[in-house]
Amino acid sequence: MLTLLPLALGILTLLPHSLQGKPAEEENAGSSALLQRVKRGWVWNQFFVLEEYTGLEPLYIGKLHSDMDKGDGSIKYILTGEGAGTTFTIDDSTGDIHAIQRLDREVKAQYILRAQARNRLTDRPLEPESEFIVKIQDINDNEPRFLDGPYQASVPEMSKIGTSVIQLTATDADDPTYGNSARVVYSILEGQPYFSVDAKTGVVRVSLADMDRETRENYTVVIQAKDMGGQLGGLAGTTTVNITLSDINDNPPMFDQRLYQMSVPESAPVGSVVGRIWAKDRDIGVNAEMKYSIIDGDGRDTFDISTDPTNLFGIISVKKPLDFETKPSYTLKVEGANIHLDPSLRHRGPFKDVTIVHVSVEDVDEPPLFDSPAYYIELPEDAEIGTVLKTVSARDPDAANNTVRYSIERSTDPEKYFYIEITSGSLMTVRSLDREEIGWHNITVLAMEMNNPTQIASASVAVRILDVNDNPPSLTHYLEAYVCENAKAGQLIQTVTAVDPDEPLGGQHFYYSLAPEAASNPNFTLRDNQDNTAWILTRRGGWSQQDQTVFYLPIFISDGEQPVQTSTSTLTIRVCSCDQEGNVMSCNAEAYSLPASLSRGALIAILACIFVLLVMILLMLSLRTHRKKPYLCDEEENVHENIVRYDDEGGGEEDTEAFDIAAMWNPREAHHHLGKMRQDMLPEIESLSRYVPQACVMGGGSGDSNVHGYVLAKLLEADVDPCAPPYDSLQTYAYEGEGSVAESLSSLQSGTSNTDHEYDYLNDWGPRFKKLAEMYGVLETNSPPMW
Repeated sequence: MLTLLPLALGILTLLPHSLQGKPAEEENAGSSALLQRVKRGWVWNQFFVLEEYTGLEPLYIGKLHSDMDKGDGSIKYILTGEGAGTTFTIDDSTGDIHAIQRLDREVKAQYILRAQARNRLTDRPLEPESEFIVKIQDINDNEPRFLDGPYQASVPEMSKIGTSVIQLTATDADDPTYGNSARVVYSILEGQPYFSVDAKTGVVRVSLADMDRETRENYTVVIQAKDMGGQLGGLAGTTTVNITLSDINDNPPMFDQRLYQMSVPESAPVGSVVGRIWAKDRDIGVNAEMKYSIIDGDGRDTFDISTDPTNLFGIISVKKPLDFETKPSYTLKVEGANIHLDPSLRHRGPFKDVTIVHVSVEDVDEPPLFDSPAYYIELPEDAEIGTVLKTVSARDPDAANNTVRYSIERSTDPEKYFYIEITSGSLMTVRSLDREEIGWHNITVLAMEMNNPTQIASASVAVRILDVNDNPPSLTHYLEAYVCENAKAGQLIQTVTAVDPDEPLGGQHFYYSLAPEAASNPNFTLRDNQDNTAWILTRRGGWSQQDQTVFYLPIFISDGEQPVQTSTSTLTIRVCSCDQEGNVMSCNAEAYSLPASLSRGALIAILACIFVLLVMILLMLSLRTHRKKPYLCDEEENVHENIVRYDDEGGGEEDTEAFDIAAMWNPREAHHHLGKMRQDMLPEIESLSRYVPQACVMGGGSGDSNVHGYVLAKLLEADVDPCAPPYDSLQTYAYEGEGSVAESLSSLQSGTSNTDHEYDYLNDWGPRFKKLAEMYGVLETNSPPMW
């Protein structure tokens, strides 16, 4: 037996020599012998190797050897398992195992490998495959580490010595079961003398008493962890601990002022902020929260104090209305106290402070003040106009006491039933009141300062109109009734009731009777039921529509209030035919019966003839209306749409004796050309301008008189006919020209003048020029009608 002493002291016992390779026939012959249990030829143990080898050559781990190995190279060693071929290699001839990579126990502490010896030629296993373990031995190659650092911690201020702050734990990756590589010891490098650390547990504790947050709040402590039990050569790691002193309520509050001066206008509404105060506290958070209260002073009922949302400041506000004229200043004694107190620190108190607040009220020009914010008045509806309802009073509350003037806000009295005297404030009626129309009047009275009209106050006045018996009663809508032809005497035909707009306090009481003129009525009677109703009864029977179809019954009604109001209403009673149960069938007289000899077809023929006759008459009237339709006389009609036809034919250009054309051009120069005028014609054509003189009369003749008469007749017809077109005139343009007072009306030469024409003189030319004046826009709008 051969023994193998590798570096890891592994011992292998070789298998029996018979397991060495033999010829095939021998193997088959001795197959029965191979199936027998034989003693294993391996002597096996673990291999150990140190981590972090840094040599240049592969690290020799051990040697595998079989007792069948004769050294002739016929056996081949094979290595499989974890890291085989990558981390570990084996010499297949000698069985030497080496590590070809750097080993780190903290990465992998052991490797499980499998080895086998095979015949190099046949590759047949000579031994069954066996496992072995390569363990990596630890060296101190890892320093302690604080995995959660840096750390944040806090401890209450004023803590006692030894108070625990935080516990630290350092982790060492080395093997804690092998040597002292993982045994850690803690120490403090920075943070003394305020804090210390336990060497074994790593607990940081307070080492200095009465540390005050208000003096110093934050501390930085450096802690070291060292392995090898803290011995020389051990590896060390450090971390930082930021320690904050948390606040406790160890400081009392204190006002920064012993006297506060504040002011507020007297017009400030209730709830208005006057100012704020602050009792400072060196503590923070809830330990600095305050509660303020007014403990004394003449303004404790007028002002209030509350804490703002941060619970730090005191807010002083107005609690009651202020009046400078009544009290111009107030003094408040205010206390501020901590809300959250620590019983263990009461000896440091008291945790409160007191200050004085002086509040000055500023004078403001205030609106007038009514002696009452609202007035209630009752007034009978029959009050006379000018009746004084109430005298309201308002005064200026300021020291100036300005004069006040009164008025009514018109939007509250749009119908102007009331009036208020501007200086005295007397409210009176200016219109008759009617409760049945408006039962309540709600008006607003205004008071205004004379010297400052912007200062206005208002007060509401409710006027209730009291009822007066001023309306007579009247029947309700039952103003028509009927009586059946078969009605008997004493039969009820109608129950009547009355209404009255008045509302007496004791309720309505109506009295009914027939009017005096109907008291002896033989047909109907009335019975007052004394319950505000009355019955209408028949006095006889034998009613007939043929005798009389309608009866009118006057009913006299009076109420029971003073002054008594009465009225007379007429009830219309119709005679109707009814069935046996009293239901109305017809209230009209029977129609006249047609003769039996007149058939229905004949009646239809007669009606058709009447209809045809009416249509023919209407058609004839329509034709006559169209034939006699007059000319339009609408003055707004467009003058260019009127056609004027003249039946007289002129003599043409050769007829120079009919009229003197020169006279038409310039009538003022007509007397200079007497030789050219017709001596047998009297030029009496009326001038349309009162400024145009007439030509003298030189002679006359019967023929010329006919023309003259015809022209005058046409002129007269044009003057008196309101429908004649205003431009249809011989007279209108007879004397038009440069010699006329009106000068030329033509627009042929208007382009030669750059000046605007003035046509106001057209208004002086009479009604004939009315249309022309309208066209030129100079018609006088205030002139009297023309026709």
